[in-house]
Amino acid sequence: MNFDSEDETAMEEDYYSFLNIPREASKDDINTAYRRLSRMYHPDKHVDQDLKEKAEIMFNKTKKAYEVLSDPHKRAIYDSLGIKGLETEGWEIVQRTKSPAEIRAEYEQLAEEKAERLKKQATNPTGNITVAVNATDLFNPYYDELLEDEYDSDLTQFPNIEISSMQFNQSVDFPLTQKDTCTLSGQLQAKNGTGGGGINLSWRHIFSHKSWAEVEMTAGSGPAVSFKGFRTLTRRFFWNGGTILQFTPEGILPGIMSTLAMQVDKHTIGYLSYQGGPRSAFTTQIIRDTEKNRYNFSIQVGLPHSYVLLQYTRKILSQDLRLRLAVKAGTFGGVLEYGAEKKISKHSNLAFAVVCGVPSGVKLKIRLTRASQTYSFPIHLCEEIMPAPVFYATVVPLVIYIVVKKGFVEPFLREEKNKKVEKQKQNNFNKLLEKRREAAAAQDLMTVTYNRIRDEESNKKGLVIIKAIYGRIMKDTSQQGDTELSNEVLDVTIPIQCLVKDSKLEIHVQNKSELPGFFDPALGEEKMLHIIYNYHDQPHEVTVGDKELLRLPKTSHRTNIT
Repeated sequence: MNFDSEDETAMEEDYYSFLNIPREASKDDINTAYRRLSRMYHPDKHVDQDLKEKAEIMFNKTKKAYEVLSDPHKRAIYDSLGIKGLETEGWEIVQRTKSPAEIRAEYEQLAEEKAERLKKQATNPTGNITVAVNATDLFNPYYDELLEDEYDSDLTQFPNIEISSMQFNQSVDFPLTQKDTCTLSGQLQAKNGTGGGGINLSWRHIFSHKSWAEVEMTAGSGPAVSFKGFRTLTRRFFWNGGTILQFTPEGILPGIMSTLAMQVDKHTIGYLSYQGGPRSAFTTQIIRDTEKNRYNFSIQVGLPHSYVLLQYTRKILSQDLRLRLAVKAGTFGGVLEYGAEKKISKHSNLAFAVVCGVPSGVKLKIRLTRASQTYSFPIHLCEEIMPAPVFYATVVPLVIYIVVKKGFVEPFLREEKNKKVEKQKQNNFNKLLEKRREAAAAQDLMTVTYNRIRDEESNKKGLVIIKAIYGRIMKDTSQQGDTELSNEVLDVTIPIQCLVKDSKLEIHVQNKSELPGFFDPALGEEKMLHIIYNYHDQPHEVTVGDKELLRLPKTSHRTNIT
């Protein structure tokens, strides 16, 4: 389940599905499929004027699919970008002498350039909101002692929960050229009744894919100017760093930062960093990031604190879930942190972590990332490590997540999905009507071929299709053969029989609604294909999903009828 609903997309022709060939089909496969359909749909094959008109429609569609897939250049574009790629602005500049790979690269570049132009029209806003909550009164270890003394009369007093600090950051980009970008950002913070803020203006120039430079000016608590840069030194080494000049009543306070990084192997990077100024530190860090695991080992020596950090993240890709464990110890004390991050939609991540430290106590950190916006809520539960706050910090977020998901999110998503399906049907209403008429015309044109193939298969006791339906079908797995049908189904017995050749049937496509004689009777819903057939006078039955490949006959399809 996702919080986001996908954008509605218009229906698009699938030439591979129409010809019933796999996407890796050879030129001979394409020619064979074209000849098979041409024998049924060529207008000269039909005498009746009504059938001739229907044949012209189907034959033109067959010819269009063949023209695209038989041309290596057009096929390369279609495979990469679909039909819209064939209509992309810039097609006329592509040389016909280029290879399919070069054509594909050319169109990918055109698509990227178009996307880049659209991106430059936006300011790419990013933001971060942090609200720190002090809830230490919930688990005050001295509360009982106080109640025994002068606060005996105030037994009904509620714990005092307050917001201890807030911080807001926001930035917007202003692309000037392809290599120059200005960024305007601002910060506001308040803590214990006092606050402050600042505004930053930066300009970055990209010299090449190997280097860039940036100058930034800051105003707020005190004016400052900084210079930053990045440079790829070799294939495995790169550097970034800079200097900052802070102007204060006491004079100019200089600072410096520098990081040298090394690509150890495909998954491992090492960093060596130095920060000089009022707070100086020397840090070395090794990060190993694989498909399923991420390791982070850091050592920092400096002022005011030195520490050692070991962090491990386990990625569970099937559930879009990450589990984290971190241990940090240094001159400030020690911290143990564990938590999880869950992808709850295409653009949103929700994370929570429990932090147990000395002398900081117990904290619960909640973070929601929505596109380029981040909302953080660190909650200080106790100033000492106690079992109760640790337990509640671990269990309560999980319970709340499950309750909200089951009680609110999933019903909302179901309703949104139904609305999306209805909107999709409305947007594609005329297209669906055209597809319905096209499917009916195709089946009319298949009648002669259907009768011939059925008679041939019956005479040799081969593969005879008794009944085939396609659409929204619910199969009862408790008893083989029991199938519940909805009114959103299509009888496809004729087109399925026409696909039989030499007592065999193969459906390669993953979008069966594009097969000749088919259309989508349940747009936006999960569809299945149910077939009852005889082979060697033995009854068989099978139900497959819309994206499942199908081969007939199979012994496993045989029904046990006494």
